[in-house]
Amino acid sequence: MNVRPEVDLTIAVHSPVRPIERAVRSVLEGTDAVVRVTVAVHEIDPRLIAKKLTWAGDRVRLLPVRDGMRSPAGPFNAGMAAAEAPWISIMGSDDTLAPHAIDSWLARAQRTGAEVVIPRVQMVEGRAIPTPPTRPGRVSFLDGVRDRLSYRSAPLGLLSRGRFGHLRFPVGVPSGEDIPFVTALWFSGARITYDRRGPAYLGHADASDRTSGVARPVDVEFTWLRVLLTDPVYRGLSAEQRAAVVAKSLRINLFGAVLSRNTPSAWLDGDRTALAAVADTLVREGDGIHEVLSRRDRTLLDAILDPGSPIEELIELARARRRFLSAGALLPRRLSHTLHREAPLRMAAATALQLL
Repeated sequence: MNVRPEVDLTIAVHSPVRPIERAVRSVLEGTDAVVRVTVAVHEIDPRLIAKKLTWAGDRVRLLPVRDGMRSPAGPFNAGMAAAEAPWISIMGSDDTLAPHAIDSWLARAQRTGAEVVIPRVQMVEGRAIPTPPTRPGRVSFLDGVRDRLSYRSAPLGLLSRGRFGHLRFPVGVPSGEDIPFVTALWFSGARITYDRRGPAYLGHADASDRTSGVARPVDVEFTWLRVLLTDPVYRGLSAEQRAAVVAKSLRINLFGAVLSRNTPSAWLDGDRTALAAVADTLVREGDGIHEVLSRRDRTLLDAILDPGSPIEELIELARARRRFLSAGALLPRRLSHTLHREAPLRMAAATALQLL
């Protein structure tokens, strides 16, 4: 590439059947800025990918990556390490960008002096992903706690390479590898802005072999938690910041682990006790943040903490907590917690405002 790129964007691909042409084309044909796409080809023959991208010329470089792990951490790390542009970005091989998304991110960074630009995310069929549930109307100078940034678990958009070029995803973590990464990002004190009205990052649901969809034992699924809890960056956070991370982890990761195992046959030997241990760790780590959860969430949490609670009960309680229009879903056990920023009423309002 003869011209220095403004953005180095890495796409990780681990299968020759993934629609890598679609992803790359959405970037190169939909961007006026100079962007170089690095396709990190993970554990497959790069020639299988190269023949699909001959039309892209030197705007795309292939980077073979072999680390023996079924995780996007390795290829994303390799792509970021090879970056030379002022801005870095990552993208899934089955996703696309709306036209001029990157141009909009760059313009927002220039206007605000931001070091991180968070994009709007929606599914390609039109369903919006309403995270992070920021303060009403807040789009710049975002704060990890007050703007609930932990609910955006993927570092999509733009990152300043000068500020964050050293960050890497933890290796050896089969899922959730992005959580330690974004925790370091959201609580860094950097200037973070949200391109809330700009062209979207578009998620596609047509891939049948996502690494995030692989069934794993609970203990393996939560490897990221053990990594996070020993991370010096996380340990250096304030109690309030750690509680914000835990609140998201309880709602999304812990309760999600039950919902994703929605039949008793989906539970492996040891999963029940492992999940109780994860819940106990999060409660102890959260400095009381679990007290602000909804009544239905607390009922589910109590059942998870008790290894004697039947799996069938957990599954029913996980389904019940998603019936949102009820007092049990909108109020905590202690009404004194009702107006906490992580309490369900404020969370519901902030989430709804993201959809307007």
